[in-house]
Formats: sequence, structure tokens, C-alpha cells
Amino acid sequence: MRTLFLLLSVFANLAAAGENQIVLKDGQGKNLVISQCAMCHSLDYITMHANILNRAGWEKTVGKMINIMGAPINNADKQVIINYLARNYGK
Repeated sequence: MRTLFLLLSVFANLAAAGENQIVLKDGQGKNLVISQCAMCHSLDYITMHANILNRAGWEKTVGKMINIMGAPINNADKQVIINYLARNYGK
């Protein structure tokens, strides 16, 4: 069992070592996006969708995260998050 744990730890560290750290653009709402979105998924989700989603797309996506995936985000924070994403990562 100990050997299995050690092997899993090594593989996890190797996988994490190859990832680039995502740095989001500065702006009002950035810290909220980081704290709320990164609790469930990598922030590269945001940068990968920047050329695809417009404001309506971000509204739908954030709504899905709250209503379907269960993200604990209140309405005031939801609007700040959508505004940040649309302004900085909307097409």
C-alpha cells in the first residue's frame, strides 16, 4: 500500500510540474473569478474559451456553473464574474 501511495505521489507531481500557471488579466472581479472558478476547474478553461464566448456565452456558462454544477455563487458575485469575463475574455 505504501508503495502504491508513493508511486501515485510521484506521478501526480510529474503531471503538475508540466502545467503552466494561468495568469488572468488584471481588472475588477479578477480575484473573485480566481476564488470562485478555480475551486472547481482550472483557470485555463477561461483562456481557452476567450475567442469563443461573447457576453451572452459567458452569462450562459456562469449560469450553468451555478444552476447545474452547483457553484455557490450569489447573484451579486455572478454579475461581477460575468462582467470581468465578458470585458477581458469575450470575443
